[in-house]
Amino acid sequence: MRACFGPSASTQTGWMPQSEARCVVCGLADSIRRHIGVCAGRTQGWTDAQVVMPLVLLNLAGGDCVDALRMLEGDEGFTRVLRRAEIRGLPRKERREQERRWRKERKRAIPSPSVVFRYLSAFNSPAEEAKRAVGRAFIPAPNEHLRGLGRVNRDVLRSAQQEAPQREATLDQDATLTETHKAEALPGYQGYKAYQPLTTYWAEQELVAHSEFRDGNVPAGFENLRVLKETLGALPEGVAKVYYRSDTAVYQRELLRYCAEGQNERFGVIEFAVGVDVTAEFKRAVSEVAESEWRPLDRLVEGTPARTEQQWAEVCFVPSWVAYR
Repeated sequence: MRACFGPSASTQTGWMPQSEARCVVCGLADSIRRHIGVCAGRTQGWTDAQVVMPLVLLNLAGGDCVDALRMLEGDEGFTRVLRRAEIRGLPRKERREQERRWRKERKRAIPSPSVVFRYLSAFNSPAEEAKRAVGRAFIPAPNEHLRGLGRVNRDVLRSAQQEAPQREATLDQDATLTETHKAEALPGYQGYKAYQPLTTYWAEQELVAHSEFRDGNVPAGFENLRVLKETLGALPEGVAKVYYRSDTAVYQRELLRYCAEGQNERFGVIEFAVGVDVTAEFKRAVSEVAESEWRPLDRLVEGTPARTEQQWAEVCFVPSWVAYR
């Protein structure tokens, strides 16, 4: 794990990794306690925050499996900091209650992989899984714990907005194939077994505004409008204008009309940049652009503009479906 240290807000807690400090400042652990509730009502064992926080930090450290938690547990300095962060800001009564959750002396700072596997199973919904059908794209409805995780992410967005207010939100939505060798995984469009989460990024805050875990066989353009609406509902107060970008998977009439016609009550018209399939009609429109209208396309490479072999031009092309309901 890459170490990055900085002073904490209180000299009572010493020093902590920068990522851990940010988690504490934004109230992530408190949000987890309020919203997830897998361990709610339990008086012994790990709490929700004690399980989820190491998973968040493992992700930041580049871990790609639950077994990698063993590496974090093996870092003595990290585990000492994590234990301090657990009790930071807690009243004395709650600190004592947390200590009494263990019948014997607590020796681990991070739950074992087996404990985490059992914990993660609470986010699965057997009733929803029973609705699956062979050969059909399916996204299970989230159960109460998974919905709670979404509310945690909203709290993170709200905290970031309070720290660095932004009036604009440029949303970048994309699905990404992640190869896996799990037996129950399904093949994606490239033929190998994968999962294909659909993630929406908020550029100005450099944060994930919404993410939905999906099977590999779920098309990238499946239920994108629903996801966009959920993302818009998660944006915190202070955001007044939204822009939207995606690739050709989002070239869908219903979604584009929703943005162009200002159907969202809060944000109105959402300006968008969406890829379009290269149809015969589009090719014809491109061929009619004068040679003098084409401009070289530069890309930023480590902050410096770099010339490419590509060119761009404005193409006047209005698909026929725009004129019809």
